[in-house]
Amino acid sequence: MEQSVAFLGLGSMGQGMARRLLKAGIPLTVWNRSQAKALPLLAEGARWADSPAQAVSAGGVAITMLSDDAALIEVAQGPQGFSPRLAQGLHISMSTVGPGTNRKLAEAQASLGGALVAAPVFGRPDAAAAGLLNIPASGPAAALERARPLLSLLGQRMESFGEEPGAASMVKLCGNYLLLAATQAMGESMLAAEANGLDRAQVMDFFTSTFLAAPSLKVYGARVARRDFAPGGFKLSLAAKDLRLFSQQRGSDSLPVNALVNAGLAELLARGLGEQDATALARLLDEKKG
Repeated sequence: MEQSVAFLGLGSMGQGMARRLLKAGIPLTVWNRSQAKALPLLAEGARWADSPAQAVSAGGVAITMLSDDAALIEVAQGPQGFSPRLAQGLHISMSTVGPGTNRKLAEAQASLGGALVAAPVFGRPDAAAAGLLNIPASGPAAALERARPLLSLLGQRMESFGEEPGAASMVKLCGNYLLLAATQAMGESMLAAEANGLDRAQVMDFFTSTFLAAPSLKVYGARVARRDFAPGGFKLSLAAKDLRLFSQQRGSDSLPVNALVNAGLAELLARGLGEQDATALARLLDEKKG
């Protein structure tokens, strides 16, 4: 198992993932823009680094879990970025970013003798803490094998999508698009069920216990049914960012459901609701139905 691992980005997902590695006995150095978020991990044995560059060691492993492409590029290649110092090491890029971003970072790391594995995740913070994430991954075969033990601690399943570093990022964007489209459809079906005298919660429980029994649909379906739009594991602002990235990729143009969900997210963000959960797509449907 790796003896030099840095974890950069301690948001709601990163916290649980880093803690999972610590509990497995991985010596961990952590960095985050706000040190306050690192304090619980430091109390559990993690070491603090004052900058991304200081977090890594030459030939080691850097795991990133950051909010967007700009943050990832800054942390990897900015004035205090870790990439030059990591050099021949391994960057496991777990943020949800555009395929092109991971391609560029992979090329830069390879020029230094190192490698990048793209490994974005499916799952909410509780799944991250329990090591139950699902992880599409892509990158050089040798780098994937080096990353596998760490990813096995973080996820219940890792699926390789080949050596092209942007491939796993595209899988993640397609998956998030499917989840948002499903949320839209679940909201619509609940309105129709309710209008015909049915109990929303009972109908959704039947669906998510039978042909929609995926864990993520159970969580999102239950929240839609009970109209729970409070801040949760997938903020509207991040959902809109992911759908924007999806919409920039080949084959995503002129998709009618994509246009519908994009319009809904844009309306909610314009109203200052970016902190609400992505299930707030169903809130918009409620309001339009009066």
